[in-house]
Formats: sequence, structure tokens, C-alpha cells
Amino acid sequence: MLERAEVEVLLTLAKELHFGRTAEQMRLTTGQVSRIVKRLERRIGADLFVRTSRAVALTPIGASLVGELTPHVAGIDNAVRRAIEAARGISGMLRAGFLGAAAGQLLLKAVARMGARYPDCEIHIHEAQVHDAYERVFGGTVDVLITALPVHGVRVGPVLLSEPQLLAVPLDHPLVGQAEVTREVLADHPVVQMPDTLPEETRLYRIPATTPSGRPVPLGPKADTFPEILALVATGKGVFPVGEHAARFYPRPDIVYLPMPDAPPVRWAPVWLAANETALVRAFADCAVEAAAPAPPRQEHVADPGNTRARPR
Repeated sequence: MLERAEVEVLLTLAKELHFGRTAEQMRLTTGQVSRIVKRLERRIGADLFVRTSRAVALTPIGASLVGELTPHVAGIDNAVRRAIEAARGISGMLRAGFLGAAAGQLLLKAVARMGARYPDCEIHIHEAQVHDAYERVFGGTVDVLITALPVHGVRVGPVLLSEPQLLAVPLDHPLVGQAEVTREVLADHPVVQMPDTLPEETRLYRIPATTPSGRPVPLGPKADTFPEILALVATGKGVFPVGEHAARFYPRPDIVYLPMPDAPPVRWAPVWLAANETALVRAFADCAVEAAAPAPPRQEHVADPGNTRARPR
């Protein structure tokens, strides 16, 4: 069995790939880190790191060990944290925001679970718009926001939902009638633009500057909210890539949603400022993950005439 200190040294060194920085983080000397690693290698019977005068790198065995240990260590840490929080009690006010209908559904499920688990918490729900969603996070008016990724400069929780992209086009658009489209069609039609207040990486993930073949994507008019985006699409001002949920939550007689299978998925997750991370925020993220998990399949049972116990069908 590995001691916790040995595991922490191993994982820290695997991340830093530098004995000095690892020693500093672990509050050890470089010699102590080196001795711990050598002790681990003797116990395992193989080198875990390749050391040269210029670099440190994981061996294949070391990389495999680190890859298998990491989620287990995280699980132990999370279990201990939840036990501490349960013992101390989690209370206070949490300002939770969401961007879009899919995020709203995820948030409501998380809030319901939070209310059942932490009755002393007070949760205020805020609907964000495309133009102000991240300003609310960076400005501190919401503590946590469920939104589409990617977002940099914040802590990103686990992905709660990953969905395919569709292309929203007006009812009379030339593409209507096709079973699916590719990202190449973005070069042939103006694309409604999201506001500049969104991080650039977020905008480019959804609306690339060029198609996969390198053709430029023409810029359409800008919109500040999702209803404005759909209004511009419906009036023929441009097309717009959306998550699959839009076809369910925003059905319109003047818009058609076409599958775009070569586009990357739209991923939704809770995000928050590192400086604002609290036990309450972490508890909300945990509840959101649990609430977003698919329900286990219901197991049916049939009576067994030869046995008084039921057995699965």
C-alpha cells in the first residue's frame, strides 16, 4: 500500500515535472522528494520517471500509475470534504445563474437537490442573457453560473450535459429539406454574431472564423439575447449554430433546425470565480452533477413459480 504522502509527492511531481517546484509545494527538501520517488520505484520494481540534467518525464509505467491513482485520490478528497461539510453544516445564500433553457433545467434540478440536502441554504436564481452572462460571473453578481463552454479565467465544474449542434435557418432557406449539413455551409451564408462581451474562445467555438476547408465565415448582424438571435434568423438575416435542446425549448414555425454532425458538441457546466469558491459553491456543483446524471434503468421482476423470490427479467 502507498502512504498518502508518497501519493501526493508522486502526483505533484507528475504535474510539475520538476523536483524543486514539487519540494516547494510539498514543503519538503529536494532530497526528500528524490528519496520518496526512489522508494516508490523500488517498491514497484520499475522507474516511474526519466531524469536528465534538463528535464523530468514520466515513464509509461509512471504515467499509467498516475492516471489510475488520480481519480481515486480526488474521490477520497471529495468524500472527506463532503463529510466535513455535513458535520459543520452548509448554510447561507447562493446566487445561482443560468444561461439558456437547457442550463435552466439543469439548475432547477440542482436547486431541488440542494434544498433537500441543505435546508438551511437560501438559493437565489438569476437568468443571464448572452450579452451579460460572464460579466455577472466576473463582476461577482452571481456566485455560480451554468453555461456553455469553453470559458477561461474561471473554475469549471464537471460537464453536466453534452449535446450535438444544429444549424438554425429560416423556414424558406435553401438548406431546408436537407437531412443534415456540415460546417462548410457556414461559408455560404451570413452567421448571426454573439456579442463581444462573450469571451472570444466561447464565440469562436460556436462560430469559427473559417470552415474546416479554410473558407472564411461571413459575419451577420449581432444580437444580445438568444430570442434576438432567433428573430434575426427567422427574418433571414443569417443562420446560427445552436445546441440540440433549442429544437425542443424554442420551436418556432418560422425556423428549421438542421443537424450539423461535424460540429463539436455544446457542453454545459457550472463555472465560478476561484476567488469566490466556497463550500456552498462546491456543494451546488456536486448536486448539479448528481441531478444531471441519467436515471438508472428500472429493473422489472417477474414471479418465479418455483421460487418465492422475484428474479430480474
